[in-house]
Amino acid sequence: MLWVKAFHVIFMVSWFAALFYLPRLFVYHASSSDEISNERFKIMERKLFYGIMTPAALVTAILGFWMLFDYAWQAYSSMLWLHIKLVIVALLFVYHFYCWKLVKLFKEDKNTHSHVYYRWFNEIPVFMLMGIIILVIVKPL
Repeated sequence: MLWVKAFHVIFMVSWFAALFYLPRLFVYHASSSDEISNERFKIMERKLFYGIMTPAALVTAILGFWMLFDYAWQAYSSMLWLHIKLVIVALLFVYHFYCWKLVKLFKEDKNTHSHVYYRWFNEIPVFMLMGIIILVIVKPL
């Protein structure tokens, strides 16, 4: 089970790296004005989302459910920290799917947000990661 946990953490780190980087690409893409940059950002966003971010999210979720059902399911009802962590992870998937929508809008040249919006949007997964790490390590509840 330690191998499952190790790979869960590895893929979670990969997922978060992409969650941090994709909105940063949106910042620069929203600021770009020339066609060459616009097309380059479209390629980078697509490759990051489909090639790294989504596979990492899927493997993270699969391994997380494996651990949940393998050894945490019996005590699940008494672990409030785990309930809250799973809510945050669910919100993280909402964020992930919203990023997918934004990738599609940029691809179609239909972005309506400024670079400032994406600078703030970029901070959301930071707070989610902080919450997840504190809940898993400290288990305050």
